[in-house]
Amino acid sequence: MGILSPTLPDIDLSEWRKLPQLERLRIQVQHWGANGFGTPPGAYLFYFVKMAAYVLLPLWIISISTPGIGELSDIGSWWTEPIVFQKVVIFTILFEVCGFGCGSGPLTMRFFPPVGGFTYWLRPGTIRLAPWPGKVPLTGGETRTIVDVVLYAALLGILVWGLVSDGVGDVGDAGMIAPAVPIAIVVALALVGLRDKAIFLSARSDQYLVMAIAFLFPCIDMIIALKLIMVAVWWGAASSKLNHHFPFVVSVMISNSPFVGGPWVKKKLYRNYPEDMRPSLFAKIAAHQGTVIEFVMPAILIFSTNSILTTVILIGLTIFHLFILSTFPAGVPLEWNLFVIGAAWFLFFNYTDSTYSIWNATTPWPYLIAVALIAGIVIGDIKPQAISFLTGMRYYAGNWATNTWLMRPGLEERMEAEITKSAPMTKHQLLKLYDEDTSEFMMQKFSAWRSMHSHGRAHMGLIPRAVPDREDYVVREGEFMAGSLIGWNFGEGHLHNEQLATAVHRRLNLQDGDLRLVMIEAQPVHNGDQKYVIFDAASGVVEEGTVTVSDLIERQPWLDTTGTVPVHVTSQRADAPASRTVASPSARDPRP
Repeated sequence: MGILSPTLPDIDLSEWRKLPQLERLRIQVQHWGANGFGTPPGAYLFYFVKMAAYVLLPLWIISISTPGIGELSDIGSWWTEPIVFQKVVIFTILFEVCGFGCGSGPLTMRFFPPVGGFTYWLRPGTIRLAPWPGKVPLTGGETRTIVDVVLYAALLGILVWGLVSDGVGDVGDAGMIAPAVPIAIVVALALVGLRDKAIFLSARSDQYLVMAIAFLFPCIDMIIALKLIMVAVWWGAASSKLNHHFPFVVSVMISNSPFVGGPWVKKKLYRNYPEDMRPSLFAKIAAHQGTVIEFVMPAILIFSTNSILTTVILIGLTIFHLFILSTFPAGVPLEWNLFVIGAAWFLFFNYTDSTYSIWNATTPWPYLIAVALIAGIVIGDIKPQAISFLTGMRYYAGNWATNTWLMRPGLEERMEAEITKSAPMTKHQLLKLYDEDTSEFMMQKFSAWRSMHSHGRAHMGLIPRAVPDREDYVVREGEFMAGSLIGWNFGEGHLHNEQLATAVHRRLNLQDGDLRLVMIEAQPVHNGDQKYVIFDAASGVVEEGTVTVSDLIERQPWLDTTGTVPVHVTSQRADAPASRTVASPSARDPRP
């Protein structure tokens, strides 16, 4: 096996392609359970190099560009300087907003090139998605213009300026970042984000932008605010995992790890591998153990003024995040886990004494930031359709907006030929490495990955309600459509929903039935249902309704023999594939 050869099941792939879609999916689900995606060994080298660059490059830049900071070899004497943390945050924003961080590389099916990001956002004519195009003036349209390119380039320039700028004031030996820098970053990100939400989200504004705002505070208040932000991230992520979805995430994520256990251990994550691929008790315990860690350890950390206790907790959190990193989650938030480890040690190990207690802020601003973050979490839990899952801090929860794209054969090739992009469609990237059968197997493997999650059962079960015959359509995971068409994807279903499908239609002049989306919104915290919409890119909404989570978690990813899931239909077009007279807006329809 070569370093670029994926791990495949021992089957004839040409014969596999002739099987019905749900039978193909079953084979892939069972293969994932013991082998994960089957990632080529060489793919991991890309990420190790990238993580090393993320750690070493900013420290080297800081050491050569910041008066009062010594050489890189003397890092032990200056890593505690406040300006060092500030510049690491600025570098991280730059790293992410260029596309080098989350959602990059071969594990997210980016091969040639391995990043999207700046290659799209510096190119006029590519697709952009404004968050409120009909409400915010001067943000309408969906095509990147020279104005968008200039705004994005200005953001990059501001981040480079902040990274190499001198400190001001008498804090420590090197001062702190001048207030003009975070102000410029906030303004630039806001302007760019109003034109293209993908860029705003790619900067991981849910965390790093908030930290940049905290740089405007006096040093003590800044440290307190940064501590509160860190705890909000941990607690927000932990609270979002109190659901039925998270055990599915854990079993699928650990199955994909190249370092955690072997096939025997991975099979124990499922009730009865390979016939019953629901999460086992072992997977559920592992999931809830992680949730407890994210609640309890930060709670101790935020109140601790004992250096020994703080150190013990920091070691525990370091192990926790290294474990997450070792699983190589599908969105590869690897640098984020490295950042969290470094930030925890910087903020809580260096500033343990009572001076930096969360009760000792000199202004109300640190507390207002904490309230704003909590508000985002609450809104995300109650109205997940209103904000990004990142702002709602539902990072690993398994409770996200998700989409499946159903395309008539040939449409993918039209997207490749007729839509302005900076990288080929994912399938065409794979064809540069593998034959047709292998490439198609790898593309469909991610639909199988989606089906292994609780909401993924609904995606597979709603396909017969979207199109007359699932076998006549190419089924694609929405994540990779976004990755190819807009240059970034990181689990945010609001980036590949009807807005992107409509943009595709306007470029390709599609006919009814050429492209249909099964769109499922995250589950609100106060009820057990998830809303779904079946949307046709050319003709609009086909059907709307809800699915019940308790119905989904009891099914296998391949839906047993039914091929469908029970639904509550709330509206339906007369020509919908599953159309019939609905007794009431909440009538339950168990049919395909």
